Amino acid sequence: MRKLMMILLLVLSTMTLSACSFFQEANNSLQYADQTKEHLNNLAVFAEQAPQKIQDAATNPETKQQLEDQLTALKKEIEQYNLIDAPAIAKDLHQQLVEKNQMLLDEINQVLASGNVALDQLQNSPIISTISDITSLMNRIENLGL
Repeated sequence: MRKLMMILLLVLSTMTLSACSFFQEANNSLQYADQTKEHLNNLAVFAEQAPQKIQDAATNPETKQQLEDQLTALKKEIEQYNLIDAPAIAKDLHQQLVEKNQMLLDEINQVLASGNVALDQLQNSPIISTISDITSLMNRIENLGL
């Protein structure tokens, strides 16, 4: 009887640990999906506002400074996002996002090369189209079932 109780206790303990691990992985996946959606939304908002801000920045130093601040903040956000440890279900997709984010970082660095935003370079840069490529992955994030 005692042996049976020990075996039952061992089985229940194993099942509980497995369930905890499963719930932890599900929680990590949901957290990753939320972080990714927030990142992609921030990129989309920037891409939507940037063309008008670039135009306005040509004549308004305050707007130019805001644009520079936004690019610097976006750069930091991208660098932080790239450090996220993606759950197994999203590893391939995350790698694609990191690669596209790196392209975007390179483009932002070119525009901010002198420490100040170069409007002519920004106007002619592929930043907006790169952001569009990145945000197009939103559907794949949503289809992960997270």
